[in-house]
Amino acid sequence: MNMKKLPTMIGIAMVLGIVVGTFANHMAPTPEAAKNIAGYLSILTDVFLRLIKMIIGPLVFATLVAGIAGMGDGKTVGRIGLKAMGWFLAASIISLFLGLLMANTLTPGVGLNLPLPDAHATTELKTGALNLKDFVTHLVPKSFFEAMATNEILQIVIFSLFTGFALGTIKDGVGKPVLAVVEGLAELMMRITNYVMYFAPLGVFAAIAAVITKQGLSVLTVYAKLVGSLYLSLAILWVLLIAGGYFFLRGDVFRLIKIMRAPLMIGFATASSESAYPKVIEQLSRFGIKERISGFVLPLGYSFNLDGSIMYTSFAALFVAQVYGIELSLSQQITMLLVLLITSKGIAGVPRASLVVVAAVLPMFGLPEAGILLILGIDHIMDMARTVTNVLGNAIATAVVAKSEGAIGQDALGEAAQPSAPLPDVPLHTPAAVQA
Repeated sequence: MNMKKLPTMIGIAMVLGIVVGTFANHMAPTPEAAKNIAGYLSILTDVFLRLIKMIIGPLVFATLVAGIAGMGDGKTVGRIGLKAMGWFLAASIISLFLGLLMANTLTPGVGLNLPLPDAHATTELKTGALNLKDFVTHLVPKSFFEAMATNEILQIVIFSLFTGFALGTIKDGVGKPVLAVVEGLAELMMRITNYVMYFAPLGVFAAIAAVITKQGLSVLTVYAKLVGSLYLSLAILWVLLIAGGYFFLRGDVFRLIKIMRAPLMIGFATASSESAYPKVIEQLSRFGIKERISGFVLPLGYSFNLDGSIMYTSFAALFVAQVYGIELSLSQQITMLLVLLITSKGIAGVPRASLVVVAAVLPMFGLPEAGILLILGIDHIMDMARTVTNVLGNAIATAVVAKSEGAIGQDALGEAAQPSAPLPDVPLHTPAAVQA
């Protein structure tokens, strides 16, 4: 399969998934039977996601270490890091305020009249994972191999930062062969990424088919106002993100979006930012961003720049309040935004991260945590939209930082001017020493 056709193949897979899922849901004699069929369909998605998890750790480590070591000095790393974190913080604040504004304007929970959850109902979400002490101590890995085995991205980033800094100080001496190995590993992982992406259409097909088989298309009509309001809010966030990107990149922001079609579609269909990561970093290189920048900024973005998920947290919290008829003053809502701004930075790697954040914050403002049960049934559908927004936000953030550093150019891949060439024939990695 020519990788140029990947977005088309994924689009076809999504349509087939809807058709097959609708048919299976209609033909299943009982909800339990539909759930079993969905379970079998999910095998393909699980295999694809496991393939992604197989390469994510080594890929993040190799690209980040090679990128930092290739920058040459700590001042450069610090400058790029500050630019990235500044963008992340600004995007987070805008996302939270947009969620607040849209939830108050569209009022998706008002008049919904959904049955309230039982007072003793539990969401089974581990909100304890968000306390400050555990988050800070969890940043530092006890073992590099444990972090790699469990795909703890934040821990891998921390270890990679230390390794990259250290290797950068000795790369011209005994560290030269080590740097060559790391660069070789990065090239190898990018090549493996190509092979894994061949399975993307199958994974996407199965993911869509399983959701529709289990829940049916009717789930969209039951919560139509909530889903429609969230999708509209995320669309507005897209406009703001693209406008921010246009300010720095001008017309190239639209070329970036075109190049990012495949990872965006993968993220949407699988509702997993992680599944799109390998393809994102590859397409950023195709866009012309030097790997020393994308390999450094993108992993940070996946930990601290989840624009779609952050907006959803404020939106969902106010939705729960509206369903229960609980009025929150403007000061309470602003306080909630500040709390969400802090807690959302610790959600990387937490299962069902956005829901965990919301469930942890609700009791602070007199809202029942069990209100999350009202949206659990359609969380996957909403997760698809916020995931694709996360992917877009990180791609634009990386491109903006690269532009400010003058690190976008046709020499990034050597053949960036020929994006139509099949990926197996395109060099995927340029050694940091050559880039420098």
